[in-house]
Amino acid sequence: MPDFGSPDPLKMASFATWLKRYSDLKLILLNRHAASRTLELGKWSLALLSACFIGAPLGLVAVSYQLGFGEGVASEQAARVSSQEQQAIDRAEALAQMGVEAQSRLTAMTRRLASLQAHLTRLDALGSHLTDMAGLEADEFDFSGPPALGGPALPLNAAPPSVAEVDTQFTALDALFARREVQFDVLAGLLSAEQLRVEATPAGRPIRSGWQSSQYGSRIDPISGERAWHDGADFAGREGSDILAVASGVVSWSGYRSGYGTMVEVSHGDGLSTRYAHNQQNLVDVGDLVRRGDVIALMGSSGRSTGPHVHFEVFKNGRAVDPASYVRRNHR
Repeated sequence: MPDFGSPDPLKMASFATWLKRYSDLKLILLNRHAASRTLELGKWSLALLSACFIGAPLGLVAVSYQLGFGEGVASEQAARVSSQEQQAIDRAEALAQMGVEAQSRLTAMTRRLASLQAHLTRLDALGSHLTDMAGLEADEFDFSGPPALGGPALPLNAAPPSVAEVDTQFTALDALFARREVQFDVLAGLLSAEQLRVEATPAGRPIRSGWQSSQYGSRIDPISGERAWHDGADFAGREGSDILAVASGVVSWSGYRSGYGTMVEVSHGDGLSTRYAHNQQNLVDVGDLVRRGDVIALMGSSGRSTGPHVHFEVFKNGRAVDPASYVRRNHR
């Protein structure tokens, strides 16, 4: 049988030449009984047989390539899917961390807001207290509502504040409120001291109704008829009517005293004191704290007196002074 050689395409210089050369090829077939049979292969049969011999290896190569390529694509796709899944997991974890941080910032800002609200409540209370102390009208400084604001809105090309900027503003407001509290406390102390000083300064008449029946200084004594010195001012009125403290202070005398009859003396500090004499009845005791306008006695005519009245004296550093300047003072 002639040698066909290898069907390797690299060794086949020309398939047409090879086919011509072996165009008269014959095949001898033997069966199991040793009988023979001869087959003649024509050009087209030989071409078909050659195609089978050549195509089989190429088909195997192609199948192997396809299998290998498919495995590579599948591996690449699996790697791509795994990478996408990991990216999704990473994004989810990043979003979760951002949520935790945002919640933490929100909690911190809520605490800051609560602190500012507490400061504001205290400032409102201090403001109302100062308004009362200063004697301002109720609607002049209203601390119960927001201040009146307004004006045209002009556009401003600016980015919204960041979380850090808002936090910085909260810190600045917190510090400002704290300083204002201290300043308000100092102002309240000063106003309180001033108010106490004003409250402790005699002002006004020691009666609600009545008239002034005698002045301070030299006069004809109503009992002896001789000229004598009068250390106070007399205010006549209805017997049993109220006698009022003209300033805040502490009761330093309450009882009977020669020439004065039943008398009350109030010390106001800063060297000032006042006396209320000829009373029908005293309503305070020594050591009592009284405020301006308090009823301290009832009008009478005890002691050296000709009728119901109150003998009113003002002492400055131990010496009696003319009560007229204090009586004319206005007080709130």
